[in-house]
Amino acid sequence: MLYPLVFQPLFKERVWGGRELERLYGKKIPAGKPIGESWEISDRPGDASVIANGPLAGKNLRWLMENHATEILGGAKPAAEGRFPLLCKILDARERLSLQVHPPASKAKELKGEPKTEMWFIADAAPGASLYVGLKRGVTRADFEEKIADGTVAACFHHIPVRAGDTMFLPSGRVHAIGDGLVIFEIQQNSDTTYRVFDWNRVGLDGKPRELHIAQSLASIDFNDFEPKLVQTKFTGGGIIIGGGTIQKRSLVNDALFNVEAWNLNSGANSLLKSKKLQIVAVTVGTIEIKSGSTSVNLPPGQFCLIPASLEQTEILAKPDASLLHVEAN
Repeated sequence: MLYPLVFQPLFKERVWGGRELERLYGKKIPAGKPIGESWEISDRPGDASVIANGPLAGKNLRWLMENHATEILGGAKPAAEGRFPLLCKILDARERLSLQVHPPASKAKELKGEPKTEMWFIADAAPGASLYVGLKRGVTRADFEEKIADGTVAACFHHIPVRAGDTMFLPSGRVHAIGDGLVIFEIQQNSDTTYRVFDWNRVGLDGKPRELHIAQSLASIDFNDFEPKLVQTKFTGGGIIIGGGTIQKRSLVNDALFNVEAWNLNSGANSLLKSKKLQIVAVTVGTIEIKSGSTSVNLPPGQFCLIPASLEQTEILAKPDASLLHVEAN
């Protein structure tokens, strides 16, 4: 019954957002609003992604998990309350985001939040764009608290210049912020708990200062996490020749929650995906076709596709040259 599934995006207005999702990916975002996030695959309370293709169009991911969880998940573990394990987004940061942290699993329940491990793939970067990730070497908790009090806590953060194609892994407990001028594909644990440390003294969409969560942040931050690096792996040399084309792969994340690879495919390359594994494909450049049984889906840049674990055979075909993220839920 199931097949490769695409969903209607859920757009989120953010004070730091913009219009790049429309320019880069042709997304029909609400007029005149700063859209900071497009939730591409979501099973959050009140924010369940609606299926956009095939016989199940109009039903949502919550319904799928309530009625077909085994076929969707295979051996992957669901999130709390039987929810889909991952949340997939595209972010458009025209201004820098708040300095923030997500609670680690060891602290989340005590803080009445959810742990959130995530990864960022930089899809588009303005000249000079950067991330704030982890602490500068030698910063102590006492230093951090002192600079929160005097409004200079940003000086405690490790600052990393980035460009398109870079990737950063962010386990729960790692302090971070996205700088301005970035479009990011985000793959994350199904959670929406964020504790703000500092928000640059700006006001929110309602004109009021946004809430900070200092006590929860201090309880969540890993104060031994100094100057983390961008993912250092390389594409495999030469690529794999399949169907007359080549595919190069680069491992980005291998975690207990999910694995992510970047693939570069030249025109004509095709590949069979693993069977019996929950997978997600997100196109970053070019167009691909995904085929399984009688279903065929064309994915342009900025489109995500969920591959249920129950599908026996699923094929990816690059039409022009294309690049994608291949995600496996564990």
